[in-house]
Amino acid sequence: GLDEKLIDPLLYTLLIATIVGARLGHCLFYQPDYYLGSWDGFLEIFMPWKGGLASHGGAIALILAMWWFSRKYGRKYDFDFLWLMDRLVITVCFAGALIRLGNLFNSEIYGDVTSLPWGIIFDLRGETMPKHPTQLYEAFSYLILGLGLMWAYNNRLDRLKRGEIFGIFLIILFGMRLLIEFIKEPQVGFEEMMTLNMGQLLSIPFIVAGIALLI
Repeated sequence: GLDEKLIDPLLYTLLIATIVGARLGHCLFYQPDYYLGSWDGFLEIFMPWKGGLASHGGAIALILAMWWFSRKYGRKYDFDFLWLMDRLVITVCFAGALIRLGNLFNSEIYGDVTSLPWGIIFDLRGETMPKHPTQLYEAFSYLILGLGLMWAYNNRLDRLKRGEIFGIFLIILFGMRLLIEFIKEPQVGFEEMMTLNMGQLLSIPFIVAGIALLI
Protein backbone atom coordinates (compact mmCIF):
# COMPACT_ATOMS: atom_id res chain seq x y z
CA GLY A 1 0.00 0.00 0.00
CA LEU A 2 0.88 3.69 -0.17
CA ASP A 3 3.02 5.03 2.69
CA GLU A 4 0.89 6.88 5.26
CA LYS A 5 3.09 9.98 4.90
CA LEU A 6 1.78 10.37 1.35
CA ILE A 7 -1.95 10.26 2.10
CA ASP A 8 -2.28 13.99 2.88
CA PRO A 9 -0.20 15.26 -0.07
CA LEU A 10 -2.09 12.84 -2.34
CA LEU A 11 -5.45 14.15 -1.12
CA TYR A 12 -4.45 17.82 -1.56
CA THR A 13 -3.03 17.12 -5.02
CA LEU A 14 -6.24 15.34 -6.06
CA LEU A 15 -8.52 18.08 -4.75
CA ILE A 16 -6.62 20.98 -6.28
CA ALA A 17 -6.07 19.26 -9.64
CA THR A 18 -9.68 18.12 -9.99
CA ILE A 19 -11.24 21.49 -9.13
CA VAL A 20 -8.78 23.55 -11.22
CA GLY A 21 -8.97 21.12 -14.14
CA ALA A 22 -12.77 20.89 -14.10
CA ARG A 23 -13.08 24.67 -14.05
CA LEU A 24 -10.55 25.24 -16.83
CA GLY A 25 -12.15 22.41 -18.82
CA HIS A 26 -15.53 24.14 -18.75
CA CYS A 27 -14.07 27.56 -19.59
CA LEU A 28 -11.83 26.38 -22.45
CA PHE A 29 -13.91 23.55 -23.96
CA TYR A 30 -17.46 24.91 -23.63
CA GLN A 31 -17.35 28.72 -23.41
CA PRO A 32 -13.94 29.99 -24.58
CA ASP A 33 -15.51 32.96 -26.38
CA TYR A 34 -17.01 34.21 -23.09
CA TYR A 35 -14.11 33.51 -20.71
CA LEU A 36 -11.35 34.60 -23.09
CA GLY A 37 -13.33 37.32 -24.87
CA SER A 38 -13.19 40.02 -22.19
CA TRP A 39 -11.37 40.94 -18.99
CA ASP A 40 -14.54 40.42 -16.93
CA GLY A 41 -15.01 36.98 -18.46
CA PHE A 42 -11.37 36.08 -17.81
CA LEU A 43 -11.70 37.03 -14.12
CA GLU A 44 -14.76 34.76 -13.86
CA ILE A 45 -12.51 31.76 -14.60
CA PHE A 46 -11.35 32.14 -10.98
CA MET A 47 -14.96 32.10 -9.66
CA PRO A 48 -16.10 28.46 -9.88
CA TRP A 49 -19.02 29.20 -7.54
CA LYS A 50 -20.66 31.02 -10.49
CA GLY A 51 -21.10 27.62 -12.13
CA GLY A 52 -19.35 25.64 -14.80
CA LEU A 53 -17.23 22.54 -14.16
CA ALA A 54 -16.37 19.96 -16.83
CA SER A 55 -15.57 16.39 -15.85
CA HIS A 56 -13.22 15.88 -18.82
CA GLY A 57 -11.09 18.81 -17.66
CA GLY A 58 -11.00 17.33 -14.16
CA ALA A 59 -9.96 13.94 -15.59
CA ILE A 60 -7.12 15.43 -17.66
CA ALA A 61 -5.83 17.42 -14.68
CA LEU A 62 -6.11 14.41 -12.35
CA ILE A 63 -4.08 12.20 -14.71
CA LEU A 64 -1.39 14.88 -15.14
CA ALA A 65 -1.28 15.51 -11.39
CA MET A 66 -0.90 11.80 -10.62
CA TRP A 67 1.89 11.53 -13.20
CA TRP A 68 3.67 14.41 -11.41
CA PHE A 69 2.95 12.84 -7.99
CA SER A 70 4.41 9.52 -9.13
CA ARG A 71 7.52 11.22 -10.52
CA LYS A 72 8.01 13.15 -7.27
CA TYR A 73 7.42 10.38 -4.72
CA GLY A 74 7.34 7.09 -6.64
CA ARG A 75 11.02 6.16 -6.66
CA LYS A 76 11.47 6.86 -2.96
CA TYR A 77 8.29 5.02 -1.89
CA ASP A 78 8.37 2.24 -4.51
CA PHE A 79 5.33 2.87 -6.72
CA ASP A 80 4.75 4.21 -10.23
CA PHE A 81 2.03 6.00 -12.19
CA LEU A 82 0.17 2.87 -13.35
CA TRP A 83 0.30 1.28 -9.88
CA LEU A 84 -1.29 4.43 -8.47
CA MET A 85 -3.93 4.83 -11.19
CA ASP A 86 -5.03 1.18 -10.95
CA ARG A 87 -6.10 1.89 -7.38
CA LEU A 88 -7.26 5.48 -7.70
CA VAL A 89 -9.73 4.96 -10.55
CA ILE A 90 -11.83 2.60 -8.42
CA THR A 91 -12.64 5.48 -6.07
CA VAL A 92 -13.09 7.84 -9.04
CA CYS A 93 -16.03 5.66 -10.21
CA PHE A 94 -17.87 6.18 -6.92
CA ALA A 95 -17.00 9.90 -6.85
CA GLY A 96 -18.36 10.23 -10.41
CA ALA A 97 -21.61 8.52 -9.40
CA LEU A 98 -22.05 10.96 -6.50
CA ILE A 99 -21.33 13.95 -8.76
CA ARG A 100 -24.05 12.82 -11.18
CA LEU A 101 -26.51 12.44 -8.28
CA GLY A 102 -25.65 16.05 -7.40
CA ASN A 103 -26.47 17.03 -10.99
CA LEU A 104 -29.83 15.26 -10.61
CA PHE A 105 -30.64 17.15 -7.40
CA ASN A 106 -29.70 20.41 -9.16
CA SER A 107 -31.86 19.54 -12.19
CA GLU A 108 -28.96 19.93 -14.62
CA ILE A 109 -27.34 17.95 -17.47
CA TYR A 110 -30.48 15.95 -18.27
CA GLY A 111 -31.65 14.29 -21.47
CA ASP A 112 -34.17 14.70 -24.27
CA VAL A 113 -37.93 14.23 -23.98
CA THR A 114 -38.92 10.62 -23.25
CA SER A 115 -42.13 8.61 -22.92
CA LEU A 116 -40.42 6.03 -20.68
CA PRO A 117 -42.07 5.61 -17.25
CA TRP A 118 -38.99 6.85 -15.38
CA GLY A 119 -38.81 10.17 -17.23
CA ILE A 120 -38.54 13.17 -14.88
CA ILE A 121 -40.10 16.62 -15.30
CA PHE A 122 -37.42 19.08 -14.18
CA ASP A 123 -39.76 21.93 -13.11
CA LEU A 124 -36.83 23.74 -11.47
CA ARG A 125 -35.64 24.50 -15.04
CA GLY A 126 -39.13 25.31 -16.30
CA GLU A 127 -39.59 21.96 -18.08
CA THR A 128 -43.11 20.65 -18.68
CA MET A 129 -42.29 17.35 -20.43
CA PRO A 130 -40.59 14.28 -18.89
CA LYS A 131 -36.90 14.05 -19.81
CA HIS A 132 -34.36 11.21 -19.68
CA PRO A 133 -32.68 11.29 -16.23
CA THR A 134 -29.27 10.86 -17.87
CA GLN A 135 -27.64 11.75 -14.55
CA LEU A 136 -29.01 8.48 -13.13
CA TYR A 137 -27.92 6.49 -16.21
CA GLU A 138 -24.36 7.75 -15.69
CA ALA A 139 -24.45 7.35 -11.91
CA PHE A 140 -25.58 3.70 -12.16
CA SER A 141 -23.05 2.85 -14.88
CA TYR A 142 -20.19 4.39 -12.84
CA LEU A 143 -21.38 2.60 -9.69
CA ILE A 144 -21.50 -0.79 -11.45
CA LEU A 145 -18.07 -0.14 -13.00
CA GLY A 146 -16.64 0.78 -9.58
CA LEU A 147 -18.04 -2.38 -7.98
CA GLY A 148 -16.69 -4.50 -10.85
CA LEU A 149 -13.21 -3.00 -10.63
CA MET A 150 -13.22 -3.36 -6.85
CA TRP A 151 -14.11 -7.05 -7.23
CA ALA A 152 -11.28 -7.48 -9.77
CA TYR A 153 -8.83 -5.73 -7.44
CA ASN A 154 -9.81 -7.89 -4.47
CA ASN A 155 -10.03 -11.23 -6.32
CA ARG A 156 -7.96 -11.05 -9.50
CA LEU A 157 -5.12 -8.61 -8.82
CA ASP A 158 -2.46 -11.33 -9.08
CA ARG A 159 -3.68 -12.17 -12.61
CA LEU A 160 -3.95 -8.58 -13.84
CA LYS A 161 -1.13 -6.68 -15.48
CA ARG A 162 -0.11 -3.23 -14.27
CA GLY A 163 -2.38 -0.64 -15.90
CA GLU A 164 -5.11 -3.14 -16.80
CA ILE A 165 -7.64 -1.79 -14.29
CA PHE A 166 -6.84 1.76 -15.45
CA GLY A 167 -7.31 0.77 -19.10
CA ILE A 168 -10.66 -0.96 -18.45
CA PHE A 169 -11.79 2.11 -16.49
CA LEU A 170 -10.97 4.48 -19.35
CA ILE A 171 -12.76 2.35 -21.96
CA ILE A 172 -15.95 1.65 -20.01
CA LEU A 173 -16.44 4.94 -18.16
CA PHE A 174 -15.81 7.17 -21.17
CA GLY A 175 -17.55 4.67 -23.47
CA MET A 176 -20.71 4.97 -21.35
CA ARG A 177 -20.32 8.74 -21.33
CA LEU A 178 -20.07 8.78 -25.13
CA LEU A 179 -23.21 6.63 -25.53
CA ILE A 180 -25.34 8.48 -22.95
CA GLU A 181 -24.46 11.83 -24.58
CA PHE A 182 -26.58 10.80 -27.60
CA ILE A 183 -29.76 11.35 -25.56
CA LYS A 184 -28.58 14.43 -23.62
CA GLU A 185 -29.75 17.93 -24.38
CA PRO A 186 -27.00 20.22 -25.77
CA GLN A 187 -25.06 21.90 -22.95
CA VAL A 188 -24.08 24.95 -25.03
CA GLY A 189 -25.48 26.50 -28.20
CA PHE A 190 -22.75 25.45 -30.63
CA GLU A 191 -23.38 21.75 -29.87
CA GLU A 192 -26.75 21.87 -31.68
CA MET A 193 -24.93 21.86 -35.05
CA MET A 194 -22.51 19.04 -34.13
CA THR A 195 -22.88 15.32 -35.02
CA LEU A 196 -20.90 14.41 -31.91
CA ASN A 197 -21.10 16.91 -29.06
CA MET A 198 -18.16 18.25 -27.06
CA GLY A 199 -18.55 15.63 -24.32
CA GLN A 200 -18.33 12.85 -26.93
CA LEU A 201 -15.35 14.35 -28.76
CA LEU A 202 -13.52 14.69 -25.44
CA SER A 203 -14.37 11.10 -24.47
CA ILE A 204 -12.85 9.51 -27.60
CA PRO A 205 -9.16 10.17 -26.70
CA PHE A 206 -9.70 8.58 -23.25
CA ILE A 207 -11.24 5.47 -24.85
CA VAL A 208 -8.37 5.23 -27.35
CA ALA A 209 -5.85 5.63 -24.50
CA GLY A 210 -7.58 2.81 -22.59
CA ILE A 211 -7.43 0.49 -25.62
CA ALA A 212 -3.75 1.37 -26.19
CA LEU A 213 -3.01 0.67 -22.53
CA LEU A 214 -4.60 -2.80 -22.70
CA ILE A 215 -2.77 -3.62 -25.93
